[in-house]
Amino acid sequence: MEPAQLQLLALIERHGSMAGAAQALGRTPAAITQKLAKAERELRTTLVHRGPRGATLTAAGVLLARHGRIIDEETQRAALGLDGLLGRLSLRLRIGAFQAAALHLLPPALTALRHRYPDADLTVTDITSDQGIDEVVAGRLDMAVIASWDTPITPPDLVTVHPLLRDPMVVVLPDDHPTLAGPTLAGPAVTETAAVGLEQFRDEAWVTILAGHAARAQFDRVTAAAGFAPRIRFQTASYDVAQALVGTGIGVALVSRLALTHVPHTAHRALRPPVPHRDLQVVTMTDATVTPMVEVFLRLLRDVASDLESSWAAEPG
Repeated sequence: MEPAQLQLLALIERHGSMAGAAQALGRTPAAITQKLAKAERELRTTLVHRGPRGATLTAAGVLLARHGRIIDEETQRAALGLDGLLGRLSLRLRIGAFQAAALHLLPPALTALRHRYPDADLTVTDITSDQGIDEVVAGRLDMAVIASWDTPITPPDLVTVHPLLRDPMVVVLPDDHPTLAGPTLAGPAVTETAAVGLEQFRDEAWVTILAGHAARAQFDRVTAAAGFAPRIRFQTASYDVAQALVGTGIGVALVSRLALTHVPHTAHRALRPPVPHRDLQVVTMTDATVTPMVEVFLRLLRDVASDLESSWAAEPG
């Protein structure tokens, strides 16, 4: 027996007619007649007596309709439950983001979302980029902002990766560094000469991201391409820590533009092409209709990212 056949018999019993059952199912009477005839052929017995006053079930039909009532009731409960769930989830949004994105991308977008939907149920979780996809797939997050360096992300089935922002790397150096004798990126009167080549820092001590991180792999690759093996003085997992150490005069660092904190006693210079970068993406389930706020917030994040890219493009170098 197919569950739909049992449900059909329960509806015929409840409404007393084929037409009533058809209306309840949103089908035509002809389609319901065909479905019933198919069930009777397969079961080799009559299930419904058709008469001028409607339809009545045979003994076999009554027996099966008893089980069909359970299916119909559970179907209605499921529909009501889903309606309630969607009503709650329509304003719920669980966001994950790595630190720089949480600091610089999320706040303007969250502010705009709050203005539009003051009753929105928002949560933000601090994650690392390599956690984002797993957290979304597991259902613990509705969306995650992650970063990738040289290797494009290949998402699993049912997951979509939305491009968001290309985040260029810059050199952060102490504010008394000789390179700063020329124009810097700190003031409005800078020129394109502010951009520097990475090879200019071949003799510097470096503060780098820890070995084993994707950002470190990129650093090793671009310094090799620039023709030198860097002298690494300090390693950290945090761009914030790296910039703080640069402020003490301990060395220079390669930091993403988005992660700049403008620590006292530091300055930064853009790099000449080809500029190393990281790509920021938003990860969601492909079918995000259950949480419609995902699409709304994604549009807001794209607006923020576009504003940032425009401001960076206006900088020299």
